[in-house]
Amino acid sequence: MTEATAGSQAASLMTVLDLEQRDTDLYVGQTPRSPLQRIFGGQVAGQALMAATRTLPEGRAVHSLHSYFLRPGDPHEEIRYAVDRIRDGRTFTTRRVVAWQRRKGADVAIFSLTADASAPQPAVAEHARPLPDVPAPEELPTLAELVAPYGEQASAALAISRAVEQRLMEDPFNREPKVPPRTKTYAWMRVAGRLPEDDAVHAAALTFVSDLTLLSAGLARLGGGWGGRYVGASLDHAVWFHQPVRADQWFLYETDSPAASAGRALCFGDIWAADGTHVATVAQQGLIRSLER
Repeated sequence: MTEATAGSQAASLMTVLDLEQRDTDLYVGQTPRSPLQRIFGGQVAGQALMAATRTLPEGRAVHSLHSYFLRPGDPHEEIRYAVDRIRDGRTFTTRRVVAWQRRKGADVAIFSLTADASAPQPAVAEHARPLPDVPAPEELPTLAELVAPYGEQASAALAISRAVEQRLMEDPFNREPKVPPRTKTYAWMRVAGRLPEDDAVHAAALTFVSDLTLLSAGLARLGGGWGGRYVGASLDHAVWFHQPVRADQWFLYETDSPAASAGRALCFGDIWAADGTHVATVAQQGLIRSLER
C-alpha cells in the first residue's frame, strides 16, 4: 500500500485504515486518540470494509455494503475483524466481517458488515442524478472558521473530523428548521492530503466520511444542531458505490430524511465528485433521543 502524504491528515487516516493482519482472515485496527467515550462509527465501518477487500480476488471491487452497529466501540480496546468468505462466484464475491472487542474478559461483537464485490460488467442501463446547483467549496468557510464562535462546545466535532476537510452551507450548531419540500442539507468534504492510488482505500475512506453528518438529517426538520437537545446513534449503515471515487478530492454530500418515527430516523445520502459524477448513495437508520425529561 503506497504511503499517503507524510505528516498529512490523510496519513493519519491511513494509520486507521492500514490494518494489521494477525492470522488468516483476521485483522486488527487501531483507534486514534480521542476525547470521545466511544469509537466513531465511520472508523469501524471503514476498517471492516478494508478487512473485506484484503480477501478479494484481483480485479474485483466492492459495489455495496450493508452493516449494523451492535454495541458502542471502546476506544481503549483493540478491534479484531474476522472475515468470512461467504461466496467466490464467477462474477460476484461476498464477504461477511464481524468486529470483536473484549468486554469484562469476554469477546463481544460490536459491528457486522456484509460487502459484495464484482468483476467489471458491460453497462446496459446508464443514468445518474445530476450534481445539485450549490456554491463551490472554495466559496465557503472552513469548518474551524464556521464553529469558532462555539469554542469548547465544538471540540468534539473538530476531533471527529480532523482527518476530513468540510465546507458546510449552514451553521451546524444553529440550523433553521427545514420545511418540505426543501429538507436537504449539503456539505463538501474531502480527506486532507493525498491517499494512495488504491480504489479500495478510497472506498473505505468514503465509507468513513459518510457516517460523519448523515444522522443530522433526521433532526433537520426540528432545527438546532450539534450538541443541542438531542443525542443520536447509528443503528445500521449501507453504501452503494456507483463509480470509482477519489476521497481526497472534493465531493458533495447531500443528505435528507424521508421518515422518522418511534425514536428512529431513516436518512439517505447521495455523493457526487466535483466534476458532477454521481459516485455513491448512502442509507442509515439512527436512534434519536431527547436529553430533556
